[in-house]
Amino acid sequence: MSDSLILTLSGPDRTGIVHAVTGVLATHGGNITDAAQFNDQSTGQFFMRVQFSLQVQAAATVRNALGELAAGMGLKWQIHEARARMRTVLMVSRLGHCLNDLLFRHKSQSLPLDIRAVVSNHRDYYQLAASYDIPFHHIPVTPATKPQAEGKLLEIVEQEQAELVVLARYMQVLSNHLCRALAGRAINIHHSFLPSFKGAKPYHQAHDRGVKIIGATAHYVTADLDEGPIIEQDIARVDHACDPEQLTHIGRDVECAVLARAVTWHAQHRVLVNGHKTVVFR
Repeated sequence: MSDSLILTLSGPDRTGIVHAVTGVLATHGGNITDAAQFNDQSTGQFFMRVQFSLQVQAAATVRNALGELAAGMGLKWQIHEARARMRTVLMVSRLGHCLNDLLFRHKSQSLPLDIRAVVSNHRDYYQLAASYDIPFHHIPVTPATKPQAEGKLLEIVEQEQAELVVLARYMQVLSNHLCRALAGRAINIHHSFLPSFKGAKPYHQAHDRGVKIIGATAHYVTADLDEGPIIEQDIARVDHACDPEQLTHIGRDVECAVLARAVTWHAQHRVLVNGHKTVVFR
């Protein structure tokens, strides 16, 4: 019986990494079905993703061999089961387009996720979550209760053993403590007008300035507000005939598509963090 596995690794570039990795897999009967690598010449860092099939009884031996190889070459590495759906918690405030899109994609089996819960600081979407038979947690947030609210959120993440937290238009700034606790496993989505058009009604502000493109950015959450490593971006062209409502609808469609792609790639272990950037093996 064989299993499909995904190996990701990164570290200082040196001669022979690909040869060594593929050699370990070949020696133990691994059959590579997909492979990609990238050498960032500006930093000297190497990144690799390999998907391969392997007899189940050989898995422990291969893990040990890869561990020894990585230690000798100074590489960080992980192995994941390709078929496993990533345990995920979704967060939302009062704009539900991204939440609705992710829940529908999940229901139609087009996302490699196991959505375990929806968390919100408002009650607006408890019925939507219930319609998909997903637990809904209402955690109000005020300046005075923010530490307790974030503590409750972390409890839910831990209880659900969540590997990913998606801020599907969750409109609360996370504390530095929470950002550190969720480092590398929290993805946010926002319009790409930042740093311009901050605050309320950004699409109305963009209309007033006569913008010609509308975009969205999905990135990892860090303590630097809206400045984490970017995973995916996209745009839609608009013109003078679009009113603020039309711009808003177009922008929300772009946000949904960008977030879905970013979440999918993360769940498929295609995204490796490269300092303030990412390497995405599509």
